[in-house]
This record gives sequence, structure tokens and C-alpha cells, in this order.
Amino acid sequence: MQVTEDAVLETIYQALRALNAERAADAQIALAPTTCLFGEASVLDSLSLVSVIVDLETHVSDAFGKSVSLTDDRAMSRDPVPFTDVTALQRYLLELLAA
Repeated sequence: MQVTEDAVLETIYQALRALNAERAADAQIALAPTTCLFGEASVLDSLSLVSVIVDLETHVSDAFGKSVSLTDDRAMSRDPVPFTDVTALQRYLLELLAA
């Protein structure tokens, strides 16, 4: 699959859909660019965030043929971290996939 903004966004949504499949109907995570993933306003607890990250790393590898690590020092030293919302995560993945 070609690396495009839309393809990366869809890959993030795939990981969120997998988490939604495990959640109650009234606890579904919105699939939107502004969905907050990390911080005080986050819709995810820490365990759910880790689950999304692991799923996303797998989906990225499968879809684009490139392994990425979303929890390395490079990611965690950013301000803000790339998990603040879906758009920030999308931008970070595009950066990683372009390297």
C-alpha cells in the first residue's frame, strides 16, 4: 500500500476499531482526527492506549511493509508526544514512514 495521509489515517482507525470491538456500545471511541488519545482529555486509559499502539505498529508493518516503534525515546521525548490526538499520531507516522 502506498503511504498517503488517508492510508495512514485509515490504519489508525483500524487499530481504534479493534479496540472498539472490545468495548461496550456506550464506550466507543470516536473515529475522528480530533479524538484525544493521551492526556487529561483522553478517551483511553493507559492499558487501552498500549493496546492501540501495539495494534497500530502491527497494522503499519502489514500495510506499508515497514516496522515502526511508537514508544521509543524519539517519540516519548517530543513535546507534545505524538499520541495527543489522531492527527498528531498521523503526522508522526507519516514522518516515520518517510524516513
